[in-house]
Amino acid sequence: MLDLTAIRDELQAHYDLKPSLELAESMSDIHARMDRVVPLPDWAVAAPYVAAINRLKQERNAVILAHNYMTPDIYHGVADVVGDSLALAIEATKVKADVIVQCGVHFMAETSKILSPEKTVLMPDMEAGCSLAESITAEGIAEMRARYPGAAVVSYVNTTAEVKAASDICCTSANAAQIVGAMEGDTVIMTPDKYLAQNVAKQVPHKRVVWWDGRCIVHERFTPQDLRDFRSWHPDLKIIAHPECPPDVVAEADFAGSTAGILEWVGRERPAQAMLVTECSMASNISDAHPEVDFLGPCNMCPYMKKITLEKILWSLHSMTGAVEVDPAIAADARRSVERMISLSQKLAA
Repeated sequence: MLDLTAIRDELQAHYDLKPSLELAESMSDIHARMDRVVPLPDWAVAAPYVAAINRLKQERNAVILAHNYMTPDIYHGVADVVGDSLALAIEATKVKADVIVQCGVHFMAETSKILSPEKTVLMPDMEAGCSLAESITAEGIAEMRARYPGAAVVSYVNTTAEVKAASDICCTSANAAQIVGAMEGDTVIMTPDKYLAQNVAKQVPHKRVVWWDGRCIVHERFTPQDLRDFRSWHPDLKIIAHPECPPDVVAEADFAGSTAGILEWVGRERPAQAMLVTECSMASNISDAHPEVDFLGPCNMCPYMKKITLEKILWSLHSMTGAVEVDPAIAADARRSVERMISLSQKLAA
């Protein structure tokens, strides 16, 4: 666990991190990307951290990869690459920097290290885990293989390196249906998200999809009644759900898709009112790009994603601590599963 008191003392000794309205106003170009959701007083608090992080990135030859669920000050203020799990996995293979700071959860940092073993991959908080990743182990994969002999194992990227290594191929919410549909054999095992698997099964009726009993603590909390209630209050509301939600929730939505798919849909359709049935920061991060859209609740915060803060990012770059390592033997097999996903996704998209 990070000693935040000691960290703050060390950072204050090296950087001027006092709130500064003057500095905030001088960085108005960055603030403009998020001013709809981050008022100027809050930006005056964040700006000194953003300025310090962006300077340190230059000094360390570092890039920041940030998931769409990061808070706006990270997503718009310091991130060099933003996206969903698939986009970040691909970008991890392309970046030329020596250091990657992974702003997301631990399995994402592992994936970057697997794909770029020569780089230093820093995790600002090692306790930023994932309920899905923690729900499945390599032993669980072996159990499913024994139950369904010969079936291909498709594991969500929201898994540990050990699980990726024990699988045949990975998938994301963006490409899951395509990956599963392309597998040989009648039966396909999906781990660990049972709701994603159930939603995918409806898209690939020619496959028998079986699943592990895992789920996301953010998306499992939504109910169909939540969506029906908001429709009754806002009849013109467009509801967009993530496929990690239960199937009966997805059935109530106007559109269901990955984080990248949601961004594309909102940009194309530009509804007057929209409700994103996913993690809270998604709406915050796209609201300034679409000021014509009124984003309504509800949303659920991921407690793991929110462990990543500007303060912790600054500390990771200052101290160069929190390096993620993966056993080379496990990394080799995990890399195979991730690279198969990337290769097959690109082939299917061609």
